[in-house]
Amino acid sequence: MLSFLYLCSVIKNTPRTPKIIQQIMVKHIILWTLNPELSEAEKQQVKQGMKAGLEGLVGKVPGLIEAKVNIDGRLASSNADVMLDSTLVSEEALKGYATHPEHVKVANEKVRPYTVLRSCLDYEI
Repeated sequence: MLSFLYLCSVIKNTPRTPKIIQQIMVKHIILWTLNPELSEAEKQQVKQGMKAGLEGLVGKVPGLIEAKVNIDGRLASSNADVMLDSTLVSEEALKGYATHPEHVKVANEKVRPYTVLRSCLDYEI
């Protein structure tokens, strides 16, 4: 899926003509498995913290335009506990996100201490 920005410009004194500019964005998908030593109550608390922390990065990290953390509705066939589905404006923005102090803080305080497995898929849209 490509995003489109519609711009109008005047070309040689002709009426405004729409032009389409394609912008390739990046999806950043993460799946985590929580530490099995956590109780169910602890897992729920950790999931809420991960969701609040990661979704709260929108507007703080340049280029991060959307972050959704799925913590509910997990089916028995799943082998992961939490999913991050995020969208960034470019691969460069993804690189900046990885090292941004706000992201690092959330990762170090709300994610890494409670997870035992992480899988990542980054791709262009």
